[in-house]
Formats: sequence, structure tokens, C-alpha cells
Amino acid sequence: MKIGILVTSNDTTDLAIRFPHDGIKFINLLQPLRPDWQLDCIQVKDDVFPDKVEDYNGYVICGSPASVNGTDVWIQHLFEMIRELHLKKIPTVGLCFGHQAIAVALGGAVEEPTKGWGLGTAPTHFSVHKPWMQPPHATLTLYSAHHEQVSELPDNAEVIGGDDFCNIGAFTIGDHIFTSEYHPEMTKEFMSAVADQLEGHIPQPVIDKARVDIENEEEGEKFGLWMVQFFEHNLN
Repeated sequence: MKIGILVTSNDTTDLAIRFPHDGIKFINLLQPLRPDWQLDCIQVKDDVFPDKVEDYNGYVICGSPASVNGTDVWIQHLFEMIRELHLKKIPTVGLCFGHQAIAVALGGAVEEPTKGWGLGTAPTHFSVHKPWMQPPHATLTLYSAHHEQVSELPDNAEVIGGDDFCNIGAFTIGDHIFTSEYHPEMTKEFMSAVADQLEGHIPQPVIDKARVDIENEEEGEKFGLWMVQFFEHNLN
């Protein structure tokens, strides 16, 4: 299996320098589950894209501090790629920015809600379980870092999970698109550094809650297993 990891984070702060980039974070999550897979990082935030979408069996679209409502050329090119992936039904997983980018590229909408930032951890209560979501979990808690949310779904999308803070926490389109607003790839150390960086820039109660949340259990490895099984499901 050959998976392209589309790196979308354009963060150039000290935080980005101190930690592995998001593509490496996903390799660290997925490679132990499937040691024989080829996982390639593709720097789409630098406007670098595969020559052909068929070069890979599937794709992961990472998170980013960039907004999907931005006008950067690379974001528009990513939307074009997403539309091609959807048309050709090439399996694609979108996380946070990736989740939102898929929604916007295919006709949905993303907005900044009055609820403000989601930071720390967040539960997704799954109301639907797809064949690749084995073993099934009624709820998974993943790291959270976002201030925009999907507010309108694309055509034929199905909400499969969420909570009161983020109603569209996860969605699918057919068997070839699988998304989450949250971060299975992040670590406690990285999330603590994110909270440090955001302190003074967002409301202090959000930071205080995040610091408590970060100490709680998160279940990124369980979601990672769903991801690899999603790609395998699409080969059957």
C-alpha cells in the first residue's frame, strides 16, 4: 500500500521547528500498524502535488493553522485535487484542516462559530459505524485544536459523529472519503506546547480547560487503526 500524506501546515513558528511536522506525526501513528506500507509526505503547503492522483492508493490530508477560507494558491490547488480524488473515488482521509478542506472543496461550508476555540481533547460520539471502523467505539476522544468548523455538508455526505460543541465532528462520502475534525496524530507534549503558544492570544479559560484535558486519556491509536482499515477496505 502506498499512501500520500498531504502536509498542509504552514506554521513557521518555534513550535513547528521544535516538533516533527504533521506528516511525520502521521507516519509515527500509522507505520507501526502497517510496517510494510509506503508512507510519503507531500508538501502541498509549498504548492507541491503528485504528478497524478493515481500515483498513490490513498491520501491523508493533515491539519493546519491556515484557514480553508483563505485565498492562498496552494489551497485552491488542494481543492482541485480533492475534487479529482472524489471524482475518481480514491480513498481520502481528512483531519481538522483536511476535514474542512474536503467539505469546502465539494460544496460545503466552514465558519467560525460563536462557541470559539476547541482546544485540548474532544469526544466524538459515533452514531454510524462503517465497515472499516473495527472494533466499533461509541465514543473516541482525540486531541482538538480548531476555531473553525464545518457548518454545511457537501452533497451526499453523511455525518457519522460529533458532539454538542461540534455537530459535524466526522463525516463520510460513500466509502472513499472519511473525515474527523480532530487529531489522532498529536502527542501530549505537542498539545502542551500548542497551549503554551496560544496563551495570551485566546481566552484564558480555554487555555485552562485545555491543560486539564491534555492530561486525560486520548484514543488516537484507535482512530489510526480505523484509518488503515479504511484504506484496506477500499482495496477489497
